[in-house]
Amino acid sequence: MTPILVPLAIFFLWPLLRTLYYSFTTWSFFGEVRWTGLDNYERLLSDPDFTLALGNTAIYTLIVMLNVPIAVYLAALMNRPGLRLRALYRALYFLPVVTMPVAVAIVWRMLYSGDFGLINAFLGLFGIQGPYWLSTPGVSLVAVAIVGIWLSLGFNIIVFSAGLNGIPPELYEAAAIDGATPWRQFRSITLPLLTPTLFFVTVLTLIGGFQVFDLIFVMLGTGPNAERSQTLVYFFYSEGFLHNDKGYATAIGIVIIALIALLTALQFRLQRRWVHYA
Repeated sequence: MTPILVPLAIFFLWPLLRTLYYSFTTWSFFGEVRWTGLDNYERLLSDPDFTLALGNTAIYTLIVMLNVPIAVYLAALMNRPGLRLRALYRALYFLPVVTMPVAVAIVWRMLYSGDFGLINAFLGLFGIQGPYWLSTPGVSLVAVAIVGIWLSLGFNIIVFSAGLNGIPPELYEAAAIDGATPWRQFRSITLPLLTPTLFFVTVLTLIGGFQVFDLIFVMLGTGPNAERSQTLVYFFYSEGFLHNDKGYATAIGIVIIALIALLTALQFRLQRRWVHYA
C-alpha cells in the first residue's frame, strides 16, 4: 500500500494539515504569517457575506439536485426494450460531461444574453420579454443552477442506466403476470432496487453543488451581482485572491471541507433507512 499512501500523504494530507494551520493565522501583504488563534473563525460567524454565500450554495445545490429525478426518468426511457439508437442518445447526453466547464459557461453566457441571446429571442416569438438572466438578482443564481443540471445530467444518466441494467428482468415478467401496471412496476421494483445507485448519485451531486466555482466565476464575472450570487468557493476565492486575505480564506476552506464531510456523513447515516441492497 506504500505507493498509494505516500502520494496521498504528500499531496492531500500534508496540504490539508497546512491549510488547517494557516486558518489560525493572518498573512501580511509581504507574506508574514502571524498566529491569531480563532479570530478568523469568529469573524466568519459574524460575516454577512459568509451567510449570503452559504445560503446561495444551499439554493444552488437544491436546484441542481433536481437532475437526479430527471436522470432517473431519462435513463428509464432509454432502457426500454427495443429502443433504437440507444447508444447515440447516451453519447449525446454525455457530451457535456467531457466538455470543459469554462467552455460550457461561455456558451451559456451567450445564450443567456439579455440583448442578443437565443433564449430571449425564442421567448420573444411568444411575446415574452425575457430578463437579463445573469445580471438580475435572484435570477442569475437560478440560471447558473440550470446550467449545472444540464452539465451533470449525462453522467447521472449513464450511472442510472447501469443500475437499471442490473435489475433482473424476471422480476418485471413476474409482476406483469400478476397484473402490475408499468407505474406499479417502477414504484415497487425499479425504485427499491435502484436506491443504492440513487444514494451514490445523490452524494456526488451534493458534493459537486458545494464545490461549484467555475460556472459562477465565468458566467457572472466579478461584478456586484457576482458578489450577491457568490457561493462558498467563490467567497473563498474572493477573500484569498481578490482581497489577499489568505488566512481568512483558509478558514473558509476548512469550513467548506467540514460542511461537505458533515453532510456526507449525514447521508451515510440516513441511507440505512431508505437504501435497499439486494
